[in-house]
Amino acid sequence: MDRVRKALLRVRNYIYDPSVSINDRSFILFSVLVLLSLFAAVICGLIMREPISATISTLVGALGFTAYVVYSFRKNKIATAKIVLSIVVVCIFLPSMFFTNGGSDGGAPVWLLLGTIYIALILDGVFRTVMIILDAVILIACWIIGYKYPELITEYSRGANYFDSIAAVFIVGAIVYTLIIFDLSLLRNEEKSKNLHRLFEQTATALVNAIDAKDKYTHGHSSRVAEYSKKIAMHCGKTPAECEEIYYVALLHDVGKIGIPEKIINKEGKLTDEEYEIIKQHPVLGAQILNSITEYPDLIIGARYHHERYDGKGYPDKLKGEDIPETARIISVADAYDAMTSKRSYRETRPQMSVREEIVKGAGTQFDPKFAKIMQHLIDLDSEYDMKEKDSVQELAGRNELSCVKIRDEMSDGILLGDEIKTIRLKCVPVKKGAGFRGAMILFDSIDGRYHDTPREISESNYFEYAEIWFDGQNECEGARKIAVEEAKSTAETSSLKRGGTAYEIEAVKIRDHVQITIDDTVKTIKFTVALPDSTRYAYIGLTGENCHMYDVSINVAETAAPQDYIKRIAEEVSYINVPEGDLPNIQVDGYRTASTPGIPIKDGMEIKFHTMSLPTARLIWHCPYVDLYYSEDKMPFGPGFKEYALIRMDGENWEAVGIAENKVIVNIGDDFTGWEDWKTENKKGYDCTVRIRVEGDRIITTSENFGINVRNITTILDSPEEIYVSLTGDQVAITGITVGTIDDSEKDEA
Repeated sequence: MDRVRKALLRVRNYIYDPSVSINDRSFILFSVLVLLSLFAAVICGLIMREPISATISTLVGALGFTAYVVYSFRKNKIATAKIVLSIVVVCIFLPSMFFTNGGSDGGAPVWLLLGTIYIALILDGVFRTVMIILDAVILIACWIIGYKYPELITEYSRGANYFDSIAAVFIVGAIVYTLIIFDLSLLRNEEKSKNLHRLFEQTATALVNAIDAKDKYTHGHSSRVAEYSKKIAMHCGKTPAECEEIYYVALLHDVGKIGIPEKIINKEGKLTDEEYEIIKQHPVLGAQILNSITEYPDLIIGARYHHERYDGKGYPDKLKGEDIPETARIISVADAYDAMTSKRSYRETRPQMSVREEIVKGAGTQFDPKFAKIMQHLIDLDSEYDMKEKDSVQELAGRNELSCVKIRDEMSDGILLGDEIKTIRLKCVPVKKGAGFRGAMILFDSIDGRYHDTPREISESNYFEYAEIWFDGQNECEGARKIAVEEAKSTAETSSLKRGGTAYEIEAVKIRDHVQITIDDTVKTIKFTVALPDSTRYAYIGLTGENCHMYDVSINVAETAAPQDYIKRIAEEVSYINVPEGDLPNIQVDGYRTASTPGIPIKDGMEIKFHTMSLPTARLIWHCPYVDLYYSEDKMPFGPGFKEYALIRMDGENWEAVGIAENKVIVNIGDDFTGWEDWKTENKKGYDCTVRIRVEGDRIITTSENFGINVRNITTILDSPEEIYVSLTGDQVAITGITVGTIDDSEKDEA
């Protein structure tokens, strides 16, 4: 009984959830009403001793309808259910009722109206139009067939079945009345809710603006923390309404800073112990400020507890582990991430990969391991480092104008190149009148996407320079293998600028290990083709010049990727997989999961052997092989219907999709493990790896061992896919000589 009560409560909450579309909510309400009506019709049929065929058809339809609606609701497949049931109701169920419930003499004609009602309230777009036409055709066909072939209709023992007709009118009328009242009430409530939500949003924004105005070093911090918290919540499987609530709780987490003296908040040097104690009061102050907002009591959670630590060493209440409210644990990792990826008076934005390592180190101590892992996953997906503090001006990668007397004395932030063509338009004029001027760019790679010129910064950011390229065609090859230059007459219209300046259009694209940069100044077009050392590195261009002032900069990115043969190759591709293949093709994974082997069906006792070697540019622990457990319709990773159950790394981390699998990873560090730096060194040398897979019912057990790290991952499948596949992938790694076999009998117990 308790389970039924909880199920009904969940349905009720769904129907009144404003974050769910009205059509989806109407579908659930309609389904509940129809189900009740159908079961009532079965009871009426038994009381009136109607033909058994009529009662059975109604009962079978009611049970089937119930089972499918419950399945769709639990699996969140409402959109598919609306389409399937519209076809079943219009094409099968209602016509069957017509012929088994007395035809035009019974209540069936009234029941047939449910098809029209369903289509009008539940469906939308072109499909609704198609279904309403189909419904009309089937209604007409039923009447014609019933008229010409009356023997096909099950007749009742009594004459005209007025009782059935009247009952059908009342039941269908009650359904229509309920749906209309629901929709009208919904519209009124949602309009009221929208007004209240708009007022709350404006109030929250005003408070956040007040915080930003006071703290000059954290502009936009609250909004970014709210966005990151919402993303983490989404990956936890939270409902849209819960994600929205977490967003606003996170948005106001720092509201207590309003009560902290401005001189302390904006102090550039190190805080004294007394000042730090004052700063630590802002969670308590924030909770006091938000305590009066009774309509949103959970707002206090973010404000008061976002500085609590998972190990109990936080403040103000020194809560530990799951004693800290879940929302506060989410905000904590999002808050720390933004603090590390934002500029401060004493440092620039930190490289994202070093931030990721800090998140890894803090898992289980500062952060809840569950949410730390999700944050790591979000970082892995953020290949262009979008999750960070943005400069107020987006062009020139953060610079509105750029003036250089000497080359490199001023430099824009790096503009990341990829396989989508980027078009940069800008204007250049001389800084000093009467003197010559030249625009230039530096082609480079670094962890933080910025130009560096001091030994310490070069080392910390892994800065690597490919070439110096001038707008007039000159160039200096630094770390690139080769540069080719072609020059042609421009076909663009000539434009004149004041002070003798020049307008430029620059197209830049990177495909694997080649970069192509085309510079058009309306007089000539110069095309630079640069062969990079390999395809694993990133490529950025930083704008600079000599006696050059750049302005009116715009950057546009093509919507689709350029073809792989877009750049004419000037040097052989550097490959680390030109060795004999095994059962599967060799793969070179230049970046996070940029290549994968084809999937193979998982079988009990499977053993996959391969040789792995981290690429020369690999510098982090997770630059290693991964084992991917998934399902897709074409057996390929990220194919149609892709569902990922586990992503297991050889360093012991794993990732799984929420709701379809549960994973338990056990990492044992043996005596022969000599530290992560040695582990990374051995990975660069290369080694032979073995992955063993056992299947026990709905559990998949994956084991591997390398240099003292024994990884055992137990994946429990929660849904029932047709088949599960395994594929190898990774990050900055070459995987070769892949063979697929079975575990030796002597090793089965160990696996």
